[in-house]
Amino acid sequence: MTTSRLRGSLVTAVTWVLVLAFFFPVAWMVFTAFKPERQAATMPPTFAPDLTLSGFQAVFDRDMLPYLINSLSASVGSTLLVLVLAVPAAYALSIRPIVKVRDALFFFISTRFMPVAASIIPVYLLLQSVGGLDNITWLTILYIGVNLPIAVWMMRSFLAEVPRELIEAAQLDGARLGTEIFRVVLPIVMPGIAAAGLICFIFAWNEFFLANLLTAQVARTTPPFLTSFVDGRGQFLAVLSAAATVAIVPVVIAGWIAQKQLVRGLAMGAIK
Repeated sequence: MTTSRLRGSLVTAVTWVLVLAFFFPVAWMVFTAFKPERQAATMPPTFAPDLTLSGFQAVFDRDMLPYLINSLSASVGSTLLVLVLAVPAAYALSIRPIVKVRDALFFFISTRFMPVAASIIPVYLLLQSVGGLDNITWLTILYIGVNLPIAVWMMRSFLAEVPRELIEAAQLDGARLGTEIFRVVLPIVMPGIAAAGLICFIFAWNEFFLANLLTAQVARTTPPFLTSFVDGRGQFLAVLSAAATVAIVPVVIAGWIAQKQLVRGLAMGAIK
Protein backbone atom coordinates (compact mmCIF):
# COMPACT_ATOMS: atom_id res chain seq x y z
CA MET A 1 0.00 0.00 0.00
CA THR A 2 2.85 2.35 0.87
CA THR A 3 4.59 1.55 -2.41
CA SER A 4 1.39 2.23 -4.34
CA ARG A 5 0.92 5.59 -2.61
CA LEU A 6 4.55 6.51 -3.22
CA ARG A 7 4.21 5.63 -6.90
CA GLY A 8 1.03 7.69 -7.17
CA SER A 9 2.66 10.67 -5.47
CA LEU A 10 5.66 10.40 -7.78
CA VAL A 11 3.45 10.30 -10.88
CA THR A 12 1.51 13.33 -9.61
CA ALA A 13 4.71 15.27 -8.95
CA VAL A 14 6.14 14.44 -12.38
CA THR A 15 2.85 15.43 -14.00
CA TRP A 16 2.87 18.82 -12.27
CA VAL A 17 6.50 19.39 -13.27
CA LEU A 18 5.66 18.65 -16.93
CA VAL A 19 2.57 20.88 -16.82
CA LEU A 20 4.56 23.77 -15.37
CA ALA A 21 7.37 23.21 -17.86
CA PHE A 22 4.94 23.45 -20.78
CA PHE A 23 2.93 26.32 -19.29
CA PHE A 24 5.86 28.47 -18.12
CA PRO A 25 6.89 29.81 -21.58
CA VAL A 26 3.31 30.93 -22.24
CA ALA A 27 3.01 32.54 -18.81
CA TRP A 28 6.37 34.29 -19.28
CA MET A 29 5.25 35.58 -22.69
CA VAL A 30 2.09 37.07 -21.17
CA PHE A 31 4.14 38.56 -18.32
CA THR A 32 6.62 40.08 -20.78
CA ALA A 33 3.77 41.63 -22.75
CA PHE A 34 3.10 43.97 -19.81
CA LYS A 35 6.73 45.06 -19.45
CA PRO A 36 8.18 48.23 -20.97
CA GLU A 37 10.55 47.48 -23.83
CA ARG A 38 13.67 48.44 -21.84
CA GLN A 39 12.89 45.76 -19.22
CA ALA A 40 11.75 42.99 -21.57
CA ALA A 41 15.19 41.57 -22.39
CA THR A 42 17.24 42.42 -19.32
CA MET A 43 19.63 39.85 -17.91
CA PRO A 44 18.95 38.78 -15.24
CA PRO A 45 15.21 39.04 -15.95
CA THR A 46 13.15 41.73 -14.27
CA PHE A 47 10.56 40.09 -12.02
CA ALA A 48 9.11 43.37 -10.70
CA PRO A 49 8.76 45.54 -13.81
CA ASP A 50 6.86 48.75 -14.29
CA LEU A 51 3.69 47.22 -15.71
CA THR A 52 2.34 49.00 -18.75
CA LEU A 53 -0.03 48.52 -21.70
CA SER A 54 2.28 50.30 -24.13
CA GLY A 55 3.09 47.02 -25.87
CA PHE A 56 -0.57 46.35 -26.66
CA GLN A 57 -1.00 49.96 -27.80
CA ALA A 58 1.94 49.54 -30.18
CA VAL A 59 0.43 46.34 -31.53
CA PHE A 60 -2.90 47.93 -32.42
CA ASP A 61 -1.11 51.01 -33.74
CA ARG A 62 0.34 48.59 -36.31
CA ASP A 63 -3.27 47.74 -37.29
CA MET A 64 -3.36 44.10 -36.17
CA LEU A 65 -7.14 43.74 -36.49
CA PRO A 66 -7.23 42.94 -40.25
CA TYR A 67 -4.71 40.14 -39.74
CA LEU A 68 -6.81 38.69 -36.93
CA ILE A 69 -9.90 38.86 -39.13
CA ASN A 70 -8.07 37.07 -41.96
CA SER A 71 -6.89 34.35 -39.58
CA LEU A 72 -10.37 33.96 -38.15
CA SER A 73 -11.95 33.78 -41.62
CA ALA A 74 -9.49 31.18 -42.91
CA SER A 75 -9.51 29.10 -39.71
CA VAL A 76 -13.26 29.05 -39.09
CA GLY A 77 -14.14 28.64 -42.77
CA SER A 78 -11.67 25.82 -43.37
CA THR A 79 -12.64 24.04 -40.14
CA LEU A 80 -16.35 24.08 -40.93
CA LEU A 81 -15.81 22.82 -44.49
CA VAL A 82 -13.35 20.17 -43.28
CA LEU A 83 -15.95 18.81 -40.87
CA VAL A 84 -18.64 18.87 -43.56
CA LEU A 85 -16.40 16.75 -45.79
CA ALA A 86 -14.77 14.59 -43.11
CA VAL A 87 -17.91 13.31 -41.39
CA PRO A 88 -19.48 11.58 -44.43
CA ALA A 89 -16.07 10.33 -45.56
CA ALA A 90 -15.34 8.84 -42.15
CA TYR A 91 -18.89 7.45 -42.00
CA ALA A 92 -18.28 5.59 -45.24
CA LEU A 93 -14.93 4.31 -43.97
CA SER A 94 -16.22 3.06 -40.62
CA ILE A 95 -19.95 2.38 -40.33
CA ARG A 96 -20.50 1.62 -44.00
CA PRO A 97 -17.04 0.46 -45.03
CA ILE A 98 -16.15 0.61 -48.70
CA VAL A 99 -14.10 -1.91 -50.64
CA LYS A 100 -10.38 -1.80 -49.74
CA VAL A 101 -10.95 0.59 -46.86
CA ARG A 102 -7.31 0.38 -45.81
CA ASP A 103 -6.19 1.63 -49.20
CA ALA A 104 -8.54 4.60 -48.90
CA LEU A 105 -7.26 5.41 -45.41
CA PHE A 106 -3.67 5.13 -46.57
CA PHE A 107 -4.42 7.48 -49.47
CA PHE A 108 -5.81 10.08 -47.06
CA ILE A 109 -2.86 9.99 -44.71
CA SER A 110 -0.29 9.72 -47.54
CA THR A 111 -1.19 13.27 -48.58
CA ARG A 112 0.57 14.38 -45.38
CA PHE A 113 3.78 12.47 -46.14
CA MET A 114 5.17 15.10 -48.50
CA PRO A 115 6.55 18.19 -46.75
CA VAL A 116 4.72 21.38 -47.63
CA ALA A 117 8.03 22.91 -48.71
CA ALA A 118 8.34 20.26 -51.43
CA SER A 119 5.03 21.27 -53.03
CA ILE A 120 5.13 25.03 -52.52
CA ILE A 121 6.52 25.85 -55.99
CA PRO A 122 3.76 24.09 -58.01
CA VAL A 123 1.15 25.44 -55.58
CA TYR A 124 2.54 28.96 -56.00
CA LEU A 125 2.57 28.68 -59.80
CA LEU A 126 -0.95 27.27 -59.85
CA LEU A 127 -2.33 30.07 -57.69
CA GLN A 128 -0.44 32.62 -59.74
CA SER A 129 -2.04 31.32 -62.93
CA VAL A 130 -5.58 31.58 -61.51
CA GLY A 131 -5.06 34.85 -59.66
CA GLY A 132 -5.18 33.15 -56.27
CA LEU A 133 -2.16 34.75 -54.63
CA ASP A 134 -2.89 36.98 -51.64
CA ASN A 135 -6.47 35.68 -51.62
CA ILE A 136 -8.09 34.53 -48.39
CA THR A 137 -10.49 32.18 -50.21
CA TRP A 138 -7.69 30.23 -51.86
CA LEU A 139 -5.75 30.14 -48.60
CA THR A 140 -8.84 28.66 -46.93
CA ILE A 141 -9.05 25.99 -49.64
CA LEU A 142 -5.41 25.06 -49.02
CA TYR A 143 -6.09 24.76 -45.31
CA ILE A 144 -8.97 22.42 -46.09
CA GLY A 145 -6.64 20.17 -48.07
CA VAL A 146 -4.05 20.19 -45.31
CA ASN A 147 -6.43 19.40 -42.43
CA LEU A 148 -8.92 17.07 -44.14
CA PRO A 149 -6.84 13.85 -43.81
CA ILE A 150 -6.36 14.44 -40.08
CA ALA A 151 -10.08 15.06 -39.57
CA VAL A 152 -11.05 11.95 -41.54
CA TRP A 153 -8.77 9.73 -39.48
CA MET A 154 -9.98 11.23 -36.21
CA MET A 155 -13.65 11.03 -37.14
CA ARG A 156 -13.27 7.43 -38.31
CA SER A 157 -11.98 6.40 -34.87
CA PHE A 158 -14.88 8.22 -33.21
CA LEU A 159 -17.51 6.74 -35.52
CA ALA A 160 -16.09 3.25 -35.01
CA GLU A 161 -17.22 3.51 -31.37
CA VAL A 162 -20.90 4.02 -32.28
CA PRO A 163 -22.86 0.89 -31.26
CA ARG A 164 -23.95 -0.93 -34.39
CA GLU A 165 -27.14 -2.00 -32.63
CA LEU A 166 -28.40 1.61 -32.60
CA ILE A 167 -27.83 1.96 -36.33
CA GLU A 168 -29.46 -1.39 -37.08
CA ALA A 169 -32.45 -0.43 -34.92
CA ALA A 170 -32.81 2.86 -36.81
CA GLN A 171 -32.63 0.99 -40.12
CA LEU A 172 -35.30 -1.45 -38.97
CA ASP A 173 -37.52 1.52 -38.09
CA GLY A 174 -37.19 2.69 -41.69
CA ALA A 175 -34.68 5.50 -41.13
CA ARG A 176 -33.09 6.75 -44.31
CA LEU A 177 -29.38 7.49 -44.62
CA GLY A 178 -29.81 11.18 -43.77
CA THR A 179 -31.89 10.40 -40.68
CA GLU A 180 -29.44 7.71 -39.69
CA ILE A 181 -26.54 10.15 -39.81
CA PHE A 182 -28.08 13.32 -38.40
CA ARG A 183 -30.56 11.89 -35.86
CA VAL A 184 -28.70 8.80 -34.62
CA VAL A 185 -24.96 8.99 -35.26
CA LEU A 186 -24.05 12.67 -35.02
CA PRO A 187 -25.47 13.25 -31.50
CA ILE A 188 -23.33 10.38 -30.25
CA VAL A 189 -20.09 11.56 -31.88
CA MET A 190 -20.61 15.28 -31.25
CA PRO A 191 -17.73 15.33 -28.70
CA GLY A 192 -15.49 13.79 -31.35
CA ILE A 193 -16.57 16.40 -33.87
CA ALA A 194 -15.74 19.12 -31.34
CA ALA A 195 -12.29 17.62 -30.75
CA ALA A 196 -11.53 17.27 -34.46
CA GLY A 197 -12.86 20.77 -35.16
CA LEU A 198 -10.76 22.36 -32.41
CA ILE A 199 -7.59 20.62 -33.59
CA CYS A 200 -8.21 21.68 -37.20
CA PHE A 201 -8.92 25.24 -36.03
CA ILE A 202 -5.66 25.37 -34.07
CA PHE A 203 -3.66 23.98 -36.99
CA ALA A 204 -5.16 26.53 -39.38
CA TRP A 205 -4.77 29.41 -36.93
CA ASN A 206 -1.10 28.63 -36.30
CA GLU A 207 -0.18 27.87 -39.93
CA PHE A 208 2.75 30.05 -41.00
CA PHE A 209 4.49 28.60 -44.05
CA LEU A 210 1.70 28.88 -46.64
CA ALA A 211 0.39 32.16 -45.26
CA ASN A 212 3.85 33.70 -45.36
CA LEU A 213 4.68 32.67 -48.93
CA LEU A 214 1.28 32.93 -50.63
CA THR A 215 0.00 36.19 -49.13
CA ALA A 216 1.33 39.73 -49.15
CA GLN A 217 -1.03 42.28 -47.65
CA VAL A 218 -4.73 41.68 -48.36
CA ALA A 219 -4.90 38.08 -47.11
CA ARG A 220 -2.02 38.21 -44.63
CA THR A 221 -2.78 36.26 -41.45
CA THR A 222 -1.60 36.70 -37.87
CA PRO A 223 1.47 34.36 -37.76
CA PRO A 224 3.33 36.18 -40.58
CA PHE A 225 2.30 39.50 -39.02
CA LEU A 226 4.12 38.56 -35.82
CA THR A 227 7.43 38.37 -37.68
CA SER A 228 7.19 42.07 -38.49
CA PHE A 229 8.26 42.83 -34.92
CA VAL A 230 11.69 41.34 -35.62
CA ASP A 231 13.71 43.45 -38.06
CA GLY A 232 17.21 44.80 -38.61
CA ARG A 233 17.00 46.94 -35.49
CA GLY A 234 16.55 43.86 -33.30
CA GLN A 235 13.78 42.03 -31.48
CA PHE A 236 11.10 44.11 -29.81
CA LEU A 237 10.26 41.48 -27.21
CA ALA A 238 7.63 43.40 -25.25
CA VAL A 239 5.63 44.32 -28.35
CA LEU A 240 6.14 40.87 -29.86
CA SER A 241 4.92 39.25 -26.63
CA ALA A 242 1.90 41.54 -26.59
CA ALA A 243 1.05 40.62 -30.19
CA ALA A 244 1.50 36.91 -29.46
CA THR A 245 -0.70 37.24 -26.37
CA VAL A 246 -3.46 38.78 -28.46
CA ALA A 247 -2.98 36.06 -31.08
CA ILE A 248 -3.56 33.19 -28.64
CA VAL A 249 -6.79 34.65 -27.24
CA PRO A 250 -9.10 33.17 -29.94
CA VAL A 251 -7.60 29.70 -29.48
CA VAL A 252 -7.98 29.93 -25.70
CA ILE A 253 -11.61 31.04 -26.09
CA ALA A 254 -12.33 28.21 -28.54
CA GLY A 255 -10.78 25.68 -26.18
CA TRP A 256 -12.70 27.05 -23.21
CA ILE A 257 -16.01 26.85 -25.10
CA ALA A 258 -15.36 23.29 -26.27
CA GLN A 259 -13.62 22.00 -23.15
CA LYS A 260 -16.38 19.62 -22.00
CA GLN A 261 -16.90 18.18 -25.45
CA LEU A 262 -13.14 18.12 -26.01
CA VAL A 263 -12.40 15.91 -22.99
CA ARG A 264 -15.11 13.44 -23.98
CA GLY A 265 -14.06 13.57 -27.63
CA LEU A 266 -10.39 12.89 -26.97
CA ALA A 267 -11.41 9.91 -24.80
CA MET A 268 -13.60 8.43 -27.55
CA GLY A 269 -11.90 5.68 -29.49
CA ALA A 270 -8.97 5.54 -27.07
CA ILE A 271 -10.11 2.37 -25.28
CA LYS A 272 -12.39 -0.29 -26.67
